[in-house]
Amino acid sequence: RGFLGARASTTAANAVGDGRNLAGRNDSWHLLHDETHDRENVRSCLMSATPDLAMPNTRPTPRRRQGVNFEKNSWIFMRASGLILIILVLGHLFIMNILDGGVQRINFAFVAGRWSSPFWQFWDLTMLWLAMLHGTNGLRVIIGDYAKSGKTRFWLRGILYTASAATILLGTLVIFTFDPNLT
Repeated sequence: RGFLGARASTTAANAVGDGRNLAGRNDSWHLLHDETHDRENVRSCLMSATPDLAMPNTRPTPRRRQGVNFEKNSWIFMRASGLILIILVLGHLFIMNILDGGVQRINFAFVAGRWSSPFWQFWDLTMLWLAMLHGTNGLRVIIGDYAKSGKTRFWLRGILYTASAATILLGTLVIFTFDPNLT
């Protein structure tokens, strides 16, 4: 029959040829290798898997936002500060707990001698600042994920930022104004 005329139903073997080369093949040329696949199922799978070429993509391409990407920079900061903190904290633990007799030697005189050096002041200040900023950023993300209302998020973040700022300021003040000659 012609192009628009009625056709007799075709068996799976006749749809892909004489069926001699169907054993063990499972590619786009031999889709009807099993009797369970009828022609309409294969056609619907193929038609749903291919995009409609007649319909152009009408969605506009997304524009790249201008300015600073805070979340990306926050993610990078977390990784970098985490690596630096590992070095600082392990060094701190090794010096304080293992080296030269352990924790029995730590007293006011030990801290006074340690903080008389700008190197140890910088070490402890860096550890304080990075640990507080790292923890604050992590809690900021957790608050954003789990606080349901905007009002709750606002107050929790406000409390977090206030506590973090107070801890950083007081810790910095103690490190820089520490007086070993206290009586």
